[in-house]
Amino acid sequence: MTDQIQQPVARLNEPAPAFDAPTTHGRKTLEDYRGKWLVLFSHPADFTPVCTTEFIAFAKKHEEFAARNTELLGLSIDSHYSHIAWMLNIKEKFGVEIKFPIIADLNMAVAQAYGMIQPGASDTAAVRATFLIDPEGVLRAMVYYPMNAGRSVDEIYRLLVAMQTADENACAMPENWTPGQPVIVPTPATPEAAMARAGEGYDTVDWYFSTRML
Repeated sequence: MTDQIQQPVARLNEPAPAFDAPTTHGRKTLEDYRGKWLVLFSHPADFTPVCTTEFIAFAKKHEEFAARNTELLGLSIDSHYSHIAWMLNIKEKFGVEIKFPIIADLNMAVAQAYGMIQPGASDTAAVRATFLIDPEGVLRAMVYYPMNAGRSVDEIYRLLVAMQTADENACAMPENWTPGQPVIVPTPATPEAAMARAGEGYDTVDWYFSTRML
């Protein structure tokens, strides 16, 4: 008889899986972040070099995320005390203070719910997964990296800004969009609207492809 593998329940544009977990800042629940964006990210293990570079990068960009009404929350299946020791080590050896909480997910409940455990990579460690959750608790983006390549914190921040801007302006974002660049106007949904698009004042290449400045 084979073991039953718990299937992740995290799906885009649906409510993010609820959690109630111990962290380096006390217990945290998903509901604690209601009204704010949340970047929930997992790492394979404390006291490992790639993970250390990622945490340093998140720590250095912490204030920029906060300015965007966004909280950071790390996770691995290491213990609470391992997290604390690692945070202190990063401050001592690299001069960087980790001010955001880290979940100690020893029973892997959060990792399993979010699909952070990928059997093809490891059965005992969370991969480099990042989840962006909006102020209503809806999961809006998921980004996975392999064990041997660190994620880009700058790209995660860029993605956050792009999604927030798209929400605020009812538009979509082209490849690698950054503030100050044109955004994409929603495509017309009827033949009549498509025919009228050229006269609507946008920078229109064809009826389905129009951009504008914010």
